[in-house]
Amino acid sequence: MNVEIWTDIACPWCYIGKARFERALAAFEHRDHVEVVYRSFELNPKAANGTTPIIDAVAAQYGRTREQQVAREEYAASEAHAEGLGFRIGGRVHGNTFELHRLLHFAKARDLQTELMDLAFQVNFTDERSIYDQETLVSMAVEVGLYEAAVREVLNDADAYAEDVRADERQAAELGAGGVPFFVLDRQYGVAGLQSVELFTQALEQAWQNRSTARH
Repeated sequence: MNVEIWTDIACPWCYIGKARFERALAAFEHRDHVEVVYRSFELNPKAANGTTPIIDAVAAQYGRTREQQVAREEYAASEAHAEGLGFRIGGRVHGNTFELHRLLHFAKARDLQTELMDLAFQVNFTDERSIYDQETLVSMAVEVGLYEAAVREVLNDADAYAEDVRADERQAAELGAGGVPFFVLDRQYGVAGLQSVELFTQALEQAWQNRSTARH
């Protein structure tokens, strides 16, 4: 069974949703027969690169007051902490994640995508270091086991893995995903937004049951 997850590292709900899905998957009887594929999605592809404080930038993007956005940050932090995740409020900056998505595809080709994604989430939400700075991207990639020279070559070539990112985003649009996280099970079932572990469990069981029924 195939599960595709469209996500953006800048998205707190993707960070929390990934943890909840992984909890559901770990308890799923047929987990060894589930292939998880992470796909790219930019929440703000027109964003400048990593200078505006996150609260101000997102409040402006969605037409909220600063107080409303702070409240959303506090809610995200409480949900993250409930999953055992680190989350610091308000110190991040807002930027364009396209370069990181290119690097995640490079890592995917070397079976290190999940490791790089987990570290990127940690750097962004717990360490509050900029995931838009090239040297940070290089250090993260090296930390998970990628070769520095190869990482720099990818980052310095604007075309490297760019089409992979765009292809993921086209697929998201074709499937009707207007935001992330967006989970698709066997291209039959979609789960959108931040959901509970229980809902993910139900989705996995339903998709597996229908898959088994279709074989008979």
